Amino acid sequence: MKKDIGNMGTHGCDFDSNGVFLGKLATGDFYKMKKDSKIFVSGHNGLVGSEILKTLKNQGYTNIITRSHKKLDLTNQIKTKKFFKKNKPEFVFVAAAKVGGIIGNSKAPAEFVYNNLQIQLNVIHYAYEYCVKKLVFLGSSCIYPKMCPQPIKEDYLMTGLLESSNDGYAVAKIAGITMCNKYNFQYDTKFISLMPTNLYGSSVDNYDLENSHVLPAMIRKFHEAKKKGKPQMELWGTGNPMREFLHVKDMAESAVFCMNNYEDYEQHVNIGTGVDVTIKEVAEIVKKVVGYEGEIVWDTDKPDGTPRKLLDVSKINDLGWKHTIEIEDGIKSTYKELLENHPLFK
Repeated sequence: MKKDIGNMGTHGCDFDSNGVFLGKLATGDFYKMKKDSKIFVSGHNGLVGSEILKTLKNQGYTNIITRSHKKLDLTNQIKTKKFFKKNKPEFVFVAAAKVGGIIGNSKAPAEFVYNNLQIQLNVIHYAYEYCVKKLVFLGSSCIYPKMCPQPIKEDYLMTGLLESSNDGYAVAKIAGITMCNKYNFQYDTKFISLMPTNLYGSSVDNYDLENSHVLPAMIRKFHEAKKKGKPQMELWGTGNPMREFLHVKDMAESAVFCMNNYEDYEQHVNIGTGVDVTIKEVAEIVKKVVGYEGEIVWDTDKPDGTPRKLLDVSKINDLGWKHTIEIEDGIKSTYKELLENHPLFK
């Protein structure tokens, strides 16, 4: 039995590369990556994508496809379609995204909505149309309501109002989850969604003081304060909000693990440590690791953001995955890498 793999009514995972129907064979290991499977990692130059690429290589996967933004703009429908038609990846990691902290989201909310929606629409749709066996879509814990019960279970999605400082990004990611779920329902695709907590842990991360997330911005601030010998160093907010932080190496391990093991095609899954700390506690850890000896001053006129955001990770833990890097060890290794590799820390 042959089929047109460019525009099929039945999902292409049930067919081999020659368009031959596999019937009952298209189950189980068919949807797990083999060492020579063709794997597309979108956003491979970013924080998460670069670490997924490293993890795949370290685990012996040899047929990995990557494209820089300059070579393939995933917001462009025509170019994305041509890429999938020509390359026909078997497995796809959707790590490409426009990301940023509170300031970035507040200054350019339209860009966060538009760019992320376009990337998701194009990649997810053409993954379906060109027979991708399995896809991992990466979102964020900001999809959950601002005043959410803690710890946050997957079921709490869309049960309340979002945090206004990044609701554009959150809405785009919620749309991505929904798209994966609906394609699974209508077309029997195998698209899964992972929602990680706050990530850190690489020199590839964004350390711009206006557009980065809280932990990388904090590391740079403490480093510069130490370098300049400042007696005081200012941080935004009260320091009281609680946050959960996951090292990006753990995130990448979880993404590869889920690609091969996660099979709930109706609901996303939280990825995190299940442990949170106050921003003040994080600041004290960074201060200690960097070796800054001055005083921390909190600008309480600046926004705190969501009061608490701790993920319930029992679902992924029960499946057999758990984080391995604790926060102080993670910050130590991150700072060491920055001193060795990042121009801002020379």
